[in-house]
Amino acid sequence: MILAGDVGGTHTRLAFFDQRNRHLETAAEQIYPSGGHASLEEIVAEFIGSQKYHADAAAIGVAGPVRDGICRATNLPWIVDVRTLARRSGIQRVALINDLEANGFGISTLTSDDFATLQAGTPDTKGNCAVVSPGTGLGEGGLFWNGERQWPMASEGGHSSFAPSNALQDELLRHLRAQFGHVSWERVLSGPGLFNIYKFLRDTGRGDEPAWLKEKLKGEDPSPIISKAGLEGSSALCEKSLELFTELYGSECGNMGLKMMATGGVYLGGGIAPNILPKLKASRFIAAFLEKGRLRPLLETMPVRVILNDRTALRGAALRATFEV
Repeated sequence: MILAGDVGGTHTRLAFFDQRNRHLETAAEQIYPSGGHASLEEIVAEFIGSQKYHADAAAIGVAGPVRDGICRATNLPWIVDVRTLARRSGIQRVALINDLEANGFGISTLTSDDFATLQAGTPDTKGNCAVVSPGTGLGEGGLFWNGERQWPMASEGGHSSFAPSNALQDELLRHLRAQFGHVSWERVLSGPGLFNIYKFLRDTGRGDEPAWLKEKLKGEDPSPIISKAGLEGSSALCEKSLELFTELYGSECGNMGLKMMATGGVYLGGGIAPNILPKLKASRFIAAFLEKGRLRPLLETMPVRVILNDRTALRGAALRATFEV
């Protein structure tokens, strides 16, 4: 029996998996609001206490850098220590990994139905892969062929410096620099990043904010509202915001494709991509992905796929728990 976890800035998902005949079968699963708890250990204890199972091993993916078994969660006021987790859970073998590593492990557990293809490319089954996952923050990671399988590796590339590629993006960078100082890719490619783009376009006179939208944005998470209005066409300003977001998304996926030499594929993870899939297909996403000068022919060979299964990181964490390393 395996305990697996996927910890994000908004939600924490935990599950028990029964490993039989090399297959992982879900025995129990629960989603918790991350911000409603003082620590991950508190959520794990609550989940274990509500179930009849005992795990032989555990692996938990957390959004943040993991060093020496400790993670300071990027978008939560938590310090997660693998030793404390092991002691409080009563599980001797516990692995703490970055959430993009968990995503990477999870990709191998999926079927073709779990992906939407934006560019077919010519995949190299032993080539490197890249994963770019906007959500509450921006997760980025990679996979490399270790001689037996694709093995994930963590990255904090989402916090690298945002690089504009045209005059409008230059202005966006200056606008955000006045607010944040250092402007990372996460400031434009995440749920809050979409809202940053919206406010930039609104405040620089590139669209009108109708009264109904202004009122709605006051009381709810703004990003899903902007996405929905942009997809429906009920707000021109939201349409422009989503268009710029997807263009930036394509550009950064192209960057990651080059940095990882991702001839095995570039994967779009997280919760945002599946929800804006029609826009990803119809926008300048692929054009921006390919606009890298002399290396365009290389990028054209890279498959680009959207991960549709929202349990990928959870399944990946469970798979990671089956390895002794």
